[in-house]
Amino acid sequence: MEAIGPSTAFYVVVLLWVGRVIIWTFICTLLAWLGIRVLDALTPRIQERERIGENPISVGLFIGGFFILVGLVIHGVVTGPAVAGGGLLASLIDPKRLGLVAVSFLVALLLGIALLRVVDKLTPKIPFLSVEQNPVAVGIYVFGYLIFFGLIMHSALTMYLL
Repeated sequence: MEAIGPSTAFYVVVLLWVGRVIIWTFICTLLAWLGIRVLDALTPRIQERERIGENPISVGLFIGGFFILVGLVIHGVVTGPAVAGGGLLASLIDPKRLGLVAVSFLVALLLGIALLRVVDKLTPKIPFLSVEQNPVAVGIYVFGYLIFFGLIMHSALTMYLL
């Protein structure tokens, strides 16, 4: 009697799964790092990377946000659709998915900064730039950014593509 099911060995499927998780986690982590660099450039009065290192609590918040980001990315990779039968490279990195992640990164970054500036102008009694005065406040600010970015990447990784 012939077995019914895929002809690919289970260990190959697991290796592909591990490869996808590693590759996409590095891609999204690189984008998050780039996003923090862009935040530094777009908000020159708040030096995120420098201020976070001034207080262990802000460092802990940064690390916590980073772990949540990575968890969201891994969850997105594991639960998102994968290319089947498209060859090794396509099953590891789908070019359409890579494009969607890149566009999501740009839109989220620009929209997030634009909305932050609009809300800052609409609420003049809440001085947004005052977070610069305390490294813990900067840590919370970047913690929120990392979670925001993780959610955007998660949705880009799990979205169905035609």
